[in-house]
Amino acid sequence: MNTTKAPAAKNLADIKDMTFERALKELEVIVGKLERGDVELEESIEIYERGEALRNHCDRLLKAAEAKVEKLTLGADGAPSGTAPLDKNGDTPF
Repeated sequence: MNTTKAPAAKNLADIKDMTFERALKELEVIVGKLERGDVELEESIEIYERGEALRNHCDRLLKAAEAKVEKLTLGADGAPSGTAPLDKNGDTPF
């Protein structure tokens, strides 16, 4: 077993530059490994911590994207008349 450990901050530093899709894909791999239980305890802890950082990163990216999403507004005649911010109540622009 390798007893040298990279500092946690260094292990997580690359996450901030990841795209949502790349971070989500890595998170799915980590979840799969943890669910199967095919990693040793110490590695499980390390990849769990990385998974948590990936989840937080994905959450931040989703919130940023949500803030940019707008919904179409319709005029009295039913034709699109502009846009408005997406409601926080879960309304979708579709």
